[in-house]
Amino acid sequence: MTPAQWELPVELCCRPMAFVTLTGLDVVYNAVHRAVWDAFCANRRADRVPISFKVLPGDHEYPKCRTKRTSYEWYIPKGILKTGWMNKHLNLVPALVVVFYELDWEEPQWKEKQSECATRVEIVRQSLQGRNTKVAVVLIQKKTPLPPGEDVIASERAAALCNACDLSGKSLFVLPHTDHLVGYIIRLENAFYEHAQNYYYTEIRRVKCHKEFLNKTTHQLLFVRHQFKIAFFSELKQDTQNALKNYRTAYNLVHELRAHETNMLEIKTMAGFINYKICRLCFQHNTPLDAIAQFRKHIDLCKKKIGSAELAFEHAAWMSKQFQAFGDLFDEAIKLGLTAIQTQNPGFYYQQAAYYAQERKQLANMLCNHDSSVMYPNPDPLETQTGMLDFYGQRPWRQGILSFDLSDPEKEKLGILALQLKEKDVLHSELIITLLSNAVAQFKKYKCPRMKSHLMVQMGEEYYYAKDYTKALKLLDYVMCEYRSEGWWTLLTSILTTALKCSYLMAQLKDYITYSLELLGRASTLKEDQKSRIEKNLIKVLMNESPDPEPDCDATAVKASQKLWADRVSLAGSNVFTIEVQDFIPFVQCKAKFFAPSFHVDVPVQFDIYLKADCPHPIRFSKLCISFNNQDYNQYCVVEEAYQKSDILEQSSQGTMCLVPGKTRKFTFKFVAKTEDVGKKIEITSVDLILGSDSGRCVILNWRGGGGDAASPQEALQAARSFRRRPKLPDNEVHWDSLTVQASTMIISRVPNISVHLHHEPPALTNEIYCLIVTVQSHEETVAKDVKLTAGLKPGQDANLTQKTQVTLHGTEACDDSFPALLPDIPIGDLQPGEKMEKAIYIRCGTVGARMFLVYISYLITTTVEEKEILCKCHRDETVTIETVFPFDVAVKFVSTKLEHLDRVFADIPFLLMTDILSASPWPLAIVTSQLQLSAAMTPVDQLESYVENDR
Repeated sequence: MTPAQWELPVELCCRPMAFVTLTGLDVVYNAVHRAVWDAFCANRRADRVPISFKVLPGDHEYPKCRTKRTSYEWYIPKGILKTGWMNKHLNLVPALVVVFYELDWEEPQWKEKQSECATRVEIVRQSLQGRNTKVAVVLIQKKTPLPPGEDVIASERAAALCNACDLSGKSLFVLPHTDHLVGYIIRLENAFYEHAQNYYYTEIRRVKCHKEFLNKTTHQLLFVRHQFKIAFFSELKQDTQNALKNYRTAYNLVHELRAHETNMLEIKTMAGFINYKICRLCFQHNTPLDAIAQFRKHIDLCKKKIGSAELAFEHAAWMSKQFQAFGDLFDEAIKLGLTAIQTQNPGFYYQQAAYYAQERKQLANMLCNHDSSVMYPNPDPLETQTGMLDFYGQRPWRQGILSFDLSDPEKEKLGILALQLKEKDVLHSELIITLLSNAVAQFKKYKCPRMKSHLMVQMGEEYYYAKDYTKALKLLDYVMCEYRSEGWWTLLTSILTTALKCSYLMAQLKDYITYSLELLGRASTLKEDQKSRIEKNLIKVLMNESPDPEPDCDATAVKASQKLWADRVSLAGSNVFTIEVQDFIPFVQCKAKFFAPSFHVDVPVQFDIYLKADCPHPIRFSKLCISFNNQDYNQYCVVEEAYQKSDILEQSSQGTMCLVPGKTRKFTFKFVAKTEDVGKKIEITSVDLILGSDSGRCVILNWRGGGGDAASPQEALQAARSFRRRPKLPDNEVHWDSLTVQASTMIISRVPNISVHLHHEPPALTNEIYCLIVTVQSHEETVAKDVKLTAGLKPGQDANLTQKTQVTLHGTEACDDSFPALLPDIPIGDLQPGEKMEKAIYIRCGTVGARMFLVYISYLITTTVEEKEILCKCHRDETVTIETVFPFDVAVKFVSTKLEHLDRVFADIPFLLMTDILSASPWPLAIVTSQLQLSAAMTPVDQLESYVENDR
């Protein structure tokens, strides 16, 4: 069976509609006729009756009707369903033939026109001789007719025309060519549809009559055939419920047929056709569960009906087509409004169709593996006289032979050989890829990411078998990212192996190196001998040599790839390849760790780089370099080792840059931070480990940040959750899982070696010029240069405090609101080792309450770090809280505690502004005023006692 024959016939898949032919219309040269035809067929909406129209000449010859059989007593059918039967009733044999004729009721030459019209009708009847096709006449008129009964002439002539043409009154129609042409056409369509339904009803009754003459002994095939025809005519009649009922009956009858190797294909073919119809109608009736149940039943009944073992690939092809067809029906129903779910969508059926297509491919490779010397049979046993089969599902070389015994075994062998040789030329991978692509689209639509990834892997493998390596790599690369992130190491190894073959066959250097690095790593599940082979091939590529072929590659493809590799060796191109490790899992792991989260600027910055190799053999790297966000530090963090190309896989573990599998190697770096980086973060932006040399090819493994690859986050999570006790290691070794990446550190200022003391005598009174003594002493070993003092109200406090607080260096000056709350960068000069310095700061507070004052000392000092002299900026700050109170409050407090320095309190009162006292006092205004009036004649003690007495 040729590949095209596995496709379902177009006439089976389309929606059956009543077939009506229109004669007498000249749609090419007559504008009126063209307008009529356009009204019938153009822009048909869904609400119009389902009719298929076709314009034919009046003398068109329709398929001749065979003589009706009166008895089936000696009749033995040659097959179930003829290949042309469905097409015949869809497109060749009309249910109604409509004769269009231009004739007005007022036509002067009525007799001649009537006779001509009758002749045309007779010609149509002659061409339909023996068929039950209905005939109707449509008169195209220029005027709109009068209502029935009002035009006597029209009634008389209509009766005469019906009599002349042997038509009933219901088969004669008038079509006025006016502005409302489409409306008249729709009314005509409805009448035509009624005639067509009557025709198909008659055909159903005619077929049912045949069943009375059948017996189940010799006419089993006819039972199926007649039941299928009844169902098909019911569809044409748009009686889908009866159609479904009859299709179900026909399906059951098919499986009652005696099955043998010789007729197995015909039984499966008809079962597939009828199953398709049942499922389509179930979806059309919005009963998808019935469709799914029918399809599962169909597969269960047919999956073991393989037929000839030499043509087993045909069964796989048929099964694949069944699943694909159902997937198409399911998808079509969804587009029309059916709701699918994640666990039941067309993707599963396309996936199963792809599975059987893959099985077909395997069986074809096994059964069709003939030598090139085997020639195609001549004459061709697959050719027929008409170019097509008489019955669906039969073999071309024994059509109509129903015997289970093969009359010509030699002819059978040639036919099987022809089918096998035809199958050998089928592009199976293209079929599989198409089905997988359909499935992927469905699983993507219904958010099934793992199913989508699984099928994309299969698509990539099929592209590999089809030798389209570029598309294979594109798909496999996409899926690898997901499998890495989820930790499917076995699946990832399988995909990487296929990707490595693709990159080898295309001689893609960077891809080949990348996949080799990953297949040597800890995520690979390959055996040690396989890893050793890949490692040796990798070294060959780095030494500018051609690698050995990958196993299980196509021989012709390997020869072509060897030429490509030879060209790569001879051509001078870019030999440096940078591989971003974060996206892969290479055979080298890296972790960077600073000694501390922060370093003082006068202390060397130190960090470790830990490297661990997972490859089978020790391997030498040529260079290790670290990059920072401040590139000035890059020069201090480089390790380089020169060696011969042949030493790259030397077994000795000696050498600075030699990594031994399973052992952690530590590299320590230190550098002096720049003083301008104080307060900034130093970050490791990348770690580069270079494999190879300038004389060959060079691979740069680049870790962003402080290391880690695609598997690191998952491994870190597992390590954090693990309660397993780690074995004890020697002092110079560490557990890799216990190492954490710390890729950044802060540079902080040098620790100051000076002392700052603040002295003041509380309390501070409102509007008093309050003195704060700052004492600074240097404990540095060298001169503290450019010492500066910043003093005043600490920023960040209430804005009202800032407005009511003034600071000055001169206590004798009147301090008003123009003075600032903070004095910045007051130059002090230099301080010798051990030298002490005092500075007075005067503060005026306009309101009561607590204030926090800041004293900040900064200076420069020269120090030596790692034999490098640097100038450090140091600072120390001290804060003090000063409580400001109203003078009378202080006096009351002092009296109650019998303190002796009240004179200072009242000595200051005359200097206070009267308005400030009145506004700041919490006492009643009348009491304050009266007491102030008495103050001039009283001693301070008398004044105070008077205040207290009044307050009581």
